[in-house]
Amino acid sequence: MVLVSYGAGTNSTALLVEMRERGEPVDIILFADTGGERPEVYAYIQTMNDWLESNGMPQIVIVRKGGNGETLEENCLRKNMLPSLAYGFKSCSQKYKIAPQDKFCNNHPDIRAAWARGKTVTKLIGYDADEPHRWLGKNWDTPKYTFRAPLVEWDMGRDECVAAIRRAGLPLPGKSSCFFCPASRKPEILDLAAKHPDLMERALKMEANAQLTTVKGLGRRFAWADLIKSAEDQANLFPPEIDCGCYDGGAD
Repeated sequence: MVLVSYGAGTNSTALLVEMRERGEPVDIILFADTGGERPEVYAYIQTMNDWLESNGMPQIVIVRKGGNGETLEENCLRKNMLPSLAYGFKSCSQKYKIAPQDKFCNNHPDIRAAWARGKTVTKLIGYDADEPHRWLGKNWDTPKYTFRAPLVEWDMGRDECVAAIRRAGLPLPGKSSCFFCPASRKPEILDLAAKHPDLMERALKMEANAQLTTVKGLGRRFAWADLIKSAEDQANLFPPEIDCGCYDGGAD
């Protein structure tokens, strides 16, 4: 069986497109939902599902952390903390991305049957040819999984991935991440504030609720609240232009 862990980003989208173009089978496509993905991510998953269906490929299965069903955002609020990435760790990925997919596989009857026969599941990794250091020279295989990085095998870098997506007639995906991701760059934070003020309000609530000693906020070395306030102050220095009302060439 061939499994794709879909991240709704450029690489994983190009990987699925190329698997279709090259006639390589895909049996299962999983997307792990933290409960706090950007709205554009959820919308793109539906776009991708439509494309997959029209091309005879399996639909994306959305998996979530088990237990009490608490989202990453709810977990952070309850524990008065930020996502672990803000502190330099990656336990959020383990709990909310990797573990739900592992649980799905551990309970999938066809996968369990394959393992019972001594077979492994082939798991495809979306590293591209521009980042071979993340893949080459490492032994990824386990008794349950055999890993492949097809984009590296096919010498497809970022530009080739973008070209493949466009050839398929698909829109390019945006950044795939939680709306409160500590890895967000400053332009991305300001873009979130402009496009989704409700989500920015929730992110700032998480930041204000956190008991911080080693970091300043969601930006680690800076607080998102300070960035937003600074941007607002700058905007106030340059009020929007007002039409002077002069004749512009149109009909009276």
